[in-house]
Amino acid sequence: MYKKEGLYLRFPPDVVDRPIVYRLVKDYDLIFNILKAFITPGKEGIMILEIEGPQENLSKGLKYLKEMGVEVRPLSQQIVKNERECIHCGSCIAVCPTGALYIDRTTFKVIYDSEKCTACEFCVSACVTKAMEVHIESEAA
Repeated sequence: MYKKEGLYLRFPPDVVDRPIVYRLVKDYDLIFNILKAFITPGKEGIMILEIEGPQENLSKGLKYLKEMGVEVRPLSQQIVKNERECIHCGSCIAVCPTGALYIDRTTFKVIYDSEKCTACEFCVSACVTKAMEVHIESEAA
């Protein structure tokens, strides 16, 4: 079975200079799309990516990441825009890696397209009025 997942990866300083993501392609035959990355040699790195491939390979690849000391979190949360709190300042737009937040050029209001959102939370930190909120999806079905 073929599967696609959104992931938040945090690399510790001792592995940030290793070709870890390259190994996901070469050793596990996975396809990835980096949505946002902040990697500094010798310091902690953060990467938001979409990864896809056969379920078995994906499981092995995620296990490899964890064995390398990379913190792996699924993007299973949802970002919600609280319209009452939003002042349409645009601070969130500058940090959104997917274009889920943008300015409507006719109304000059911030528009949020949840279909494009990967829940990276950059907008939550950038929002001065805390109008961008994180909602964790329930694991129970």
